[in-house]
Amino acid sequence: MNEAYMDNGESVKEAATKEETDRKCPACGGKMSFDPKTGKLHCPHCETDVDIAEDPDFVAQELDFNKAEDAAPTNWGVDTKVVKCPSCGAQTIYDSTQISGTCPYCGANQVMDAQDQAKIMAPGGVIPFKVDQKTAAEKFKKWISGKFFCPGKAKQQAHADKFQGMYVPYWTFDADTRSNYTGEYGIDRKVDDGDGKSHTETDWHRTAGVYEESFDDMLECASERMNDGLMRSVSDFDTKQVKEYKSEYMAGFGAERYTIKMKAAWEKAKARMQSIIRSNIESKIRRQHNTDHVQHVNAVTSFKNIT
Repeated sequence: MNEAYMDNGESVKEAATKEETDRKCPACGGKMSFDPKTGKLHCPHCETDVDIAEDPDFVAQELDFNKAEDAAPTNWGVDTKVVKCPSCGAQTIYDSTQISGTCPYCGANQVMDAQDQAKIMAPGGVIPFKVDQKTAAEKFKKWISGKFFCPGKAKQQAHADKFQGMYVPYWTFDADTRSNYTGEYGIDRKVDDGDGKSHTETDWHRTAGVYEESFDDMLECASERMNDGLMRSVSDFDTKQVKEYKSEYMAGFGAERYTIKMKAAWEKAKARMQSIIRSNIESKIRRQHNTDHVQHVNAVTSFKNIT
């Protein structure tokens, strides 16, 4: 099929992509970026703001677990490129017109386009940034100034232009669970020693039952680069704030390519669910038997309706 071209030699497809990725200001023609403070596209040249069209009824699509990787969207709304850092291995997704000369993770300045352009799954939804670059730098500078043993170079580089906003990939999982459990509970009683003193003895009883729980939007980070403990300290992100993914939210930002695949992430999410289930079963036994101690809880859990 022949491709149509414009008078300037640029293809119609290229022009359409360029128009969307450049986010040109309707007032002055300058390049616009997403402004976390207003939730709009903002032109730094003439201060024009442009609304991003949103669907107020948007609900993130739940994909069947066994078919998700085949059914997930791959359309990012604009042509994308993957930039790979040879120093630390990080892979970052940008729109095809955006230029990045440094790695946002290690600061290396020899980034290159990745050769592996296999299907990149597009986000099913996005929680847009709420903190802008300047505010992030100010908060970091305030925090790091209180670190007495922090290297001076780190403090000197806490400037807004050193910060790069990055969208981090997450999987979210839903599941209905049913657990058959066994365990023991102990009830304390005071025993008189006969010399005016007493001690505590515990009577142990066996118990068993069924516990059911449904999980909605269990978040699991899809980045191998992110420390689990660190990410737990900033999440869980409120998935009720998720918006329909639009390429405008990427303007001026990058997104890390997910490095933990869905099924591997599910195993981690499932382990977290099982830990929560065990804790909730222990609480259930305590309430049910008004007991002082619970031990040796064992639960066999089945999962269904996984999305």
